This record gives sequence, structure tokens and C-alpha cells, in this order.
Amino acid sequence: MAHYLLQVCYSHGAVKAMVANPQNREDAARKVIESVGGSLKSFHFALGEFDVVMIAEFPDNASAASVSLATGATGALSRFQTTALMTTAEGTEAMRKAKAGSYSPPA
Repeated sequence: MAHYLLQVCYSHGAVKAMVANPQNREDAARKVIESVGGSLKSFHFALGEFDVVMIAEFPDNASAASVSLATGATGALSRFQTTALMTTAEGTEAMRKAKAGSYSPPA
């Protein structure tokens, strides 16, 4: 399974609800990720551009995208960004393949 970086911003209404009723959102994230065959590896509340940062494994891109769609459809999130991650070996293989690639820039 491939690893993905998930970055989430809560909507104003969701933040208001969490302040009024503090709760563990990791459990909810794990549940939706596992429901599509994935596995939550880490969950962190964050300071800065995103409210939550997670690392998860999914069997494929469609499964990863389905979590964004399912959670986004609730209105609880104002932003959900998914980034596919590569292992060091995959990154090195990409570098090797780049040697053989040829691209003609605009003239």
C-alpha cells in the first residue's frame, strides 16, 4: 500500500463545535480511513496553514480520494489536501528514469 500525506482545515462550524465539546478527532479519522481499506499511521493537530496533518496508507489513489470526498461532503472541512508520498527507493528510481527522459522546453 502507498503512503499519503493528508492535510485538513476545519470549517468555522467544526472549530466552534470542538471548542464547545472538546473531542478526539483521531478516532473519527481512523474510522473513515479504515472504512475504505486504508490505515492511519499518524495524526497530529498542527499550527499554521492546516489544522490537522496525517500520514495514512491506502490501497490506491481512488481510496485515498474517497476519504477526501466523504469528509468534505459533510461540510466540516474547509480544505482537504492529499499528497501521494514515495519511499526513498521510489524517489531514487524516479531520478534514474529522469535520466532517460527527454523534454523540449518552449522556444
